[in-house]
Amino acid sequence: MPNKGPKGRKNIILVFSILLFSLALMSISAKQQKEMSFLDSLTSLTLSPFQSLFTQSVQSVSDVINNYFYLVSVSKENERLKLEVDKLGNEKNELIERISRQKRLAGLIAYQEDRKKDSLVASVIGRDATQWSKVVVINKGSRHGLKKYLAVVTNSGVIGQIIFAGPNTSKVLLTIDSRSAIDSIFQDSRVSGVVVGTGKKQCQIKYVPNTAKIKVGDRVLSSGLGGIFPKGLFIGTVFQVVKKKQGLFQEITLTPGSDLSKLEEVLVLLS
Repeated sequence: MPNKGPKGRKNIILVFSILLFSLALMSISAKQQKEMSFLDSLTSLTLSPFQSLFTQSVQSVSDVINNYFYLVSVSKENERLKLEVDKLGNEKNELIERISRQKRLAGLIAYQEDRKKDSLVASVIGRDATQWSKVVVINKGSRHGLKKYLAVVTNSGVIGQIIFAGPNTSKVLLTIDSRSAIDSIFQDSRVSGVVVGTGKKQCQIKYVPNTAKIKVGDRVLSSGLGGIFPKGLFIGTVFQVVKKKQGLFQEITLTPGSDLSKLEEVLVLLS
């Protein structure tokens, strides 16, 4: 029994030693954790502004890149839409021109049928307009039966006469050309005169007596004399009348029935 006493004390001391050592380790670990927690907090507090700035910078760069690609995409889409709009605009213009041409041709064809005489529709393809010379070129010529001195008209009135016929094209002397002269008659009064060109937008009617009763708005027709223009073709209307106290004839200005500056299709009278 006495031998067991010291051994038991040794065991107790060993157990206490182990417990003390464990407590010491736990204390050291806790202290280290506190120190690490303090260091972590200090580090986080110190680096937080820099991390925030870095994060904002990265986000800003990312936004710029995203906006760039978005704008590129929008630009491409706008370009595609612009091309589509231009295409539709061209198609619309072509359709408008086609409809306009059909209307003009319908008027010429109706006029052609009413006259019941041989005639040919032609398109204006050129102009030779100077201060005094007023000539247009049409896309029909001798191969189509055209020749010099044929009358050219539209459904709005007399245009002029052919002065040159090539194989595929012809030149038309307009009524406003200073070389043009058409024997005419006033529709209401039946007074005769001669419509001559001035090289400008209007014509003059020569050799109308001062005694003749002519007024603004009177219609003037071709008389049929001269062998070029058939009788009864509309030439234009009286724009101005001036009666001089001295002299035999009135000064009369005439506005052509057709707008000769906007000719596109015409009708050539073959007979």
